Formats: sequence, C-alpha cells, structure tokens
Amino acid sequence: MSRTDAPAAPERIARPGPVVALVALTWLSAFAAIAASALAIVALAAITDPADATGDDRATLMAAAIVTGAAAAALVALAIALWRGSNTARVLLTAVLAFRIVQDLYVASSGGNWAAAAPSIVGAALNLALAWSPRANAWFQPERERQLADALGLERRTVRWRLKRATELAVQALVVWATIGLTPGISADGWAAALGAAVSVAIVTWLLRPLWLKVASRFGWAGALVAALLGNAVTVGVALWIAPGVDVSSPGWALIASWIFAALMTLVTWLFTASSYDYLLVHAARMSLDDAAQPADDAEGVLFIQLDGVSAPLLEQEIRAGNLPTITRWLRSGTHARTEWTAGIPSTTPASQSGILQGSAEGIPCFRWWDRELGRFMAANQPNDAADIEARTSSGFGLLADDGVSISNLFSGDAARSYLTVSGLRSGDRQVGASRSYAHFFTHPAGLARAVPRTIGEMLKEVWQARRQEWRGVEPRVHRGADYVALRGVTNVLLRDLNVALVIEAMMDGAKSIYVDFVDYDEIAHHAGVTRPESLASLYGLDTVLRTFEQFIARGIAPRDYRIVLVSDHGQSQGATFLQRYGISLEDFVRERTGGRAVTAPRDEAEDGGPARLLVRQLAEQDSVTGRVARRAMRRRDDAGGEQDSRVASGDGPGLAVVGSGNLGGIWFTDSPTRLTLADLEEQHPGLIESLATHPGVAFVVVQAGTGPVAIGPRGLHRLATGEVEGEDPLEGFGPHARRDFLHVSHFPSAPDIYLNSAYDASLDEVMAFEELVGCHGGLGGWQTRALLVHPADWSVDADLVAEDGHLHTAENLHRQLVRWLEGLGHRAGMPSDAERHGAAAVEEPAESP
Repeated sequence: MSRTDAPAAPERIARPGPVVALVALTWLSAFAAIAASALAIVALAAITDPADATGDDRATLMAAAIVTGAAAAALVALAIALWRGSNTARVLLTAVLAFRIVQDLYVASSGGNWAAAAPSIVGAALNLALAWSPRANAWFQPERERQLADALGLERRTVRWRLKRATELAVQALVVWATIGLTPGISADGWAAALGAAVSVAIVTWLLRPLWLKVASRFGWAGALVAALLGNAVTVGVALWIAPGVDVSSPGWALIASWIFAALMTLVTWLFTASSYDYLLVHAARMSLDDAAQPADDAEGVLFIQLDGVSAPLLEQEIRAGNLPTITRWLRSGTHARTEWTAGIPSTTPASQSGILQGSAEGIPCFRWWDRELGRFMAANQPNDAADIEARTSSGFGLLADDGVSISNLFSGDAARSYLTVSGLRSGDRQVGASRSYAHFFTHPAGLARAVPRTIGEMLKEVWQARRQEWRGVEPRVHRGADYVALRGVTNVLLRDLNVALVIEAMMDGAKSIYVDFVDYDEIAHHAGVTRPESLASLYGLDTVLRTFEQFIARGIAPRDYRIVLVSDHGQSQGATFLQRYGISLEDFVRERTGGRAVTAPRDEAEDGGPARLLVRQLAEQDSVTGRVARRAMRRRDDAGGEQDSRVASGDGPGLAVVGSGNLGGIWFTDSPTRLTLADLEEQHPGLIESLATHPGVAFVVVQAGTGPVAIGPRGLHRLATGEVEGEDPLEGFGPHARRDFLHVSHFPSAPDIYLNSAYDASLDEVMAFEELVGCHGGLGGWQTRALLVHPADWSVDADLVAEDGHLHTAENLHRQLVRWLEGLGHRAGMPSDAERHGAAAVEEPAESP
C-alpha cells in the first residue's frame, strides 16, 4: 500500500479509566478550591465590626478568596479540557504538579515538616502517574505524534524508560547545579533547589518557546538571534527565579548562566549520545509535523547530496581504511554502487553545479571572469550574477524543476523552493523560504544554542591544528588566518546543522527531489590540505550526516520514501602555490611583462567565506522587519561593488585582469571587445606568451590562433581543433579529455585571452595554485577532475552517456543521467524527456563555434 493510500487515522479510543480518575481528582481539587474561596468570602462577610479584625486580616482574606477562586476556575477549565482529550491541558497540569512537588520537597528538606508535605507530594505524584500512564498516553497523544514516536524509535514509557528519564533529569540537575556554581551572581540553597531549578528550566522552556518562535518569525534573522540569545537568558532566568531556593542577582548573570548551561548541556549530549544529530533529527521532524501533507503521487523521492570537493580516489581510500562506515555499509550490503565522473574545464563549483542542476555550463570559463558583453567582472557567488548565469543556462527543465528543493547551492536547478541558494537571492526572483524555517532552528536548543558552543569548539580546534602544522613543519601549507578560523566554525558546524534541519523539513514536506551541498570538506581542504587529518575529520562528520538521513528515511515518517545519491562537483589537488615556489605571484609576473597594466580580480568569496556570506544574504531575504533592513544594507554594498566594476568598464581602471581559479589561470585584456589572437598578443606584448609557456610553473597556455585554439608548452604545441601536435605534446599526462575540454571552453564569448594550466608533478601528484590555497581545483592535474558518484545499485549508468574511459564526462552528461533516473521513478511528467531534449547521443564532443 502506498503512503497516499494509507487509511485515515482511527477514531479516538474510549476514554480510559486513568483519564476518568484524573479528571475526577481535578474536579475534586476544583471543588476544594471553590470551597476554600467560599469560606474566605464568608469569613470576610462575617467581619461586621472593624474591631474584630485588622486591615491586614481583611486584605489577607480578600487575597485568599481571589487566589483560590482563580485556582478553582483554572482547575475547572483543566478538568473540562482533560475530559475532551487536550494534551496541552495535560502538560499544563503536569507543570503545576511538578512545581508543587518541587516546592514541597524544598520546604521539607529545608527544615520543614515531612509529615505535612508527604500527602501533598503523594497526591501530586498520583495525578502525574495517572496523567502519563500508557492508557492515558494513548488517549491524549495525537495520532501523528504516536506515529512519529514509533517511527523515530522513541522508547515506550516502560520502567526502563522512566529510569532513563529520571537519570536524564538527575544529569540536568547536576548541570544546573554546576551552572549555578560557575555563575557568581546566582546561588542555590542545596540539592533540592538544584533539582527544582532543573525541572523549572525544562517546563519554562516548553512554555515560553512558542513566544520566542513568534518573535523570530516576525522579526526575521535578527529576531531569531535575539530570541536565541536573550530568549534563552529569559527562559533560564525565569526558571531560576521561580525555582524555590535559587537567587538570581541580576539579568546579566541570567544571560551568562544561560550560555554556561547551554555549553554544559552540549558537552553532556556529545559525551552520552551516539549520534550528535539525534536531538536535531527529532526536533526537525517535530517542527515539520504541522506542515506535513500527503503528496499527490506515490513516487519515491530522491535526495541528492553533494559532498563538495571530495574526489573519487579520496572516497576509495577512506572506504578501504574503514573510516566511512555509513557509505561503506551501503556498498558492502549492495544497496549502492560507486563510480566516478570526470569534471570538465573549469573544474569549479559554478561550472559543475550549473551543468548538474541546470543542464548546461555554457559561458562559464572559470569561477570569476571578465564578461566582455557586460564590460565587468562576473562571479557566481554574487546573487545578481548567479541569477544572470542561471537565466542564460536554464531551459526551465532543470534537475529540480518537478517539485524540487535547492539547499545551499549556487543555482536552483529550476526548483520552486530554494534555501541558502545564491541565484534565488535576487529580490523577488524565487521563494527563498519563510522566516519560520530558520526560526525553528535558531530558537530551539537543538539549533543555535547547541551549535554555538560547538562552533566555538571547532574554531579553537582550528587554531590548534594550524599551529601544529607549523610546529611540525608540514609542507606544503598556507597561512590560516582569523577569517578562516571563523569560516571553519560556521561551515563545519552551524551551516551543516542548518542544512540537516532544512533537508529533513523538505522531506517532511514531501518534495520529490532535494539537492543539498555540504561544503565542509572543500573549505577545510583548501586551507589544510587534501588528505590532512582535519580535512578527513570533516568528511567523517559528513558520513554521520548520511547516517542521520538514512535513519530518518528508514523510519518512514516522511510522506514519501527517498533514495539517496551522493555526488561531488569536483575533487581537489594539492601542492605549494605558485607564489611559494617562485617568490612571485602570477599577476605580478604578468604585470612585469605588460607595462604594469595587470590587476588581480578580487578573491572569490564562495571559496573564501562565501558560505557565511550566503547565510547572511539568505536571512536578509526573509519577509521580516530585520530582513527588509538588511536587504537595504546589502543593496548598498552591491551597488558599491557595481560602481567599481563600472569604473573598470569605462576605462577608468586598469586594462588587464589576472584571475586564479586554483591552478587554472585566466588573463583578459579588458580594453578589447573581442578575444585577442596569438598574433595580437605577440604584436602588443612581444615575448609574453613565450615567457608564460616556458615558465617552470606553467604546463601550457591556451590562446586563439588563426586556425583555432592552440595549447602551447615549453617544447611543443597542440592544435585543439584538429588534434595536430608539433614537438612535445603539452597536454601529455593530463588525461584523455584535455584537448576537448579546452577546445570547448575556448569558444566561450568571455573566455580569457590567455588560459594557463599550472605544471603538474606526477611523482608527488602535486599542482600549484595561482592563489594561496594548498588544496585547489579549477584546471587539470591530480584528483581535481575525478568527482565521485554513489547511487542505488539497481540504477545503472547508461552506456550511451559514458566516454571511452568508461566514465561520465562533463557535468552536462551527469545531469542527463540524473534526469533519466528521476524519469524512471515517474518524475517530470509533462516535461520533455531527456531523449526528446537531447536525442540519443551523449554530449561528449564539444560544440565548436564558427
């Protein structure tokens, strides 16, 4: 039976005995309160002579009458709500009873009368036992909540479950006690006060969280941060204030205590939880319950997970070492198969993601380039540029066009919903996700309060690991400054957790296809190295994320089943940089030979801090007060950047630009509206091509000759259009696709006047980046073009799409294969099929422009 054919939830069971008894006891308490209020009123009315009582006595009787009357009204309302099966009423009653027990325990342990407190404690405990008995749970708990508990594997409320929860409460009490001890402005009388404070924190958190969620949803990301910071402080402060025997001297100490408490709880959770994503998994699933809806079809969904920068050889190495237990288990059990695909030139995220998601990478010569038509720099990490690139490459039938969701990507794949996706951040272009999606994450302890201490820990770990590289004399290495320390904390913890929550939310919404990019490994490997311990540790963490998704899917709480596909956009190659080896940067080298005209294009933000900036931009696009304020500030920043590009385009800036995309270099003469030929370059800058082609750090350059593009090396050349070689082939050792790849990109309208590919040391498997990154990608050489593909074993790679080496070549062909798999599941109905759009032939030989 499909999920859409599942029967409706059964009618509520007959009202069980424990519920009847609980309601009866609540009514008795209400009658007792009514009687007490009546007695107070009678006593007050009996005072006819002012001499019989003082003013204080009358005030006391009046207060007693009001308080007991209000309590009676509340108990009557609770009794009626409990009779009707309100789970909220049960929780409120539980909070009242818990506070009553805590109060009685504190009073009795502080020198009070245990005999007097015992009946009250026993009565409250009896009510709690009735309220939370198995039969009462079946009555009060909504059907969807029961399904969620069963699917998530939440334990039944057995004796073992109760002992476990009691242990957790004891641990939380110890954490509260430690928090009180570590916070100078807060004090407690003893163990009973700490226990009461722990109960108070749990209850007040539950009661106040809806308020903070509304604040976060209304005021956007700033409201979410305020709710996470001040809200947590208010919650802990209120809980400690109402807890008997606890004294809070000022709100400032409550703020400090809240973060000490969060840090300690994060540490405890990390120490005693097998998977650090268990709490986040349960939280995200619960937060999605209200919006979960049955899909209109019973097709399986597909979750595409991009392990950014992870090469196929690296994956194979770590599988053999047993360091990726989840992926290894998939392969050994036969549920998945592993292969690789070859990224073209440039082997960068913009080109690969555009090809995978949009079906075309045409016109993307590198990560950042000079656009001759627009007369300015283009960068895929800028929302306006990314939107323009997507508009150029999109057919409207991208990978995610059929009810898909894009998360943390440069392009949307024509998805209707995009989160943390650069191309969707141009105002008004696409639904980018409601404030509530992020508010859920930021305001819950499983979200920001959990992520912040772990982010700080990740940053401290980066400082230590960077210094350790220096002490040990590890080579090659690059400087890892303060900006990168913060970047690593954000990408490896905060963004990873947020992505997990957004993916689970998308699955709970029943999206047909989801594509998410985890940049953790790629960011760290750029700065630490391809196979360094810290880089591999981030990959191991991603394997844990995969296990979380696998468990979520296996438990069947999403409205449709999902298949998982792993893909990377490229690999990475390692080596000392061009500047480190030769003491001069590429731009300075070119400047010396062009009369000082060269200018370096700004660093690519998506390769250095882009994920963090992307998060800020995404939050700025929220429909909220602070979102609108932030959008205005971001527009002013973008306008300033546009003015700078305009000055260059108008001739006020330098006439030549040098860009490094890993070990792929690009040189543009910006004052020429067309691409310069080899003859033009020799005439204007004699000896420039020779000096570049014969430099020991350059394997070859690619320029436009009269007969078409030509690759020139130190001792030979290769005519790309014909394959003719004179002398030693400069493309030797760079794989079977080198000629076709460079022939293809050389015809792009904005291809550089001079392409450069760094030298490659095959014995050490090292390249040299034209930017200061120890791990790089963009050109040819090493693992950077060998991307991974892990897919369900019952899906095959179609023979008509593979190249002569047996692998898919180019992101466009990978896109076609992924689309075919979706079509096989029944997706994309009403859209042109892959065969209709492309025919039977693979996109192998690049189209040549006249």
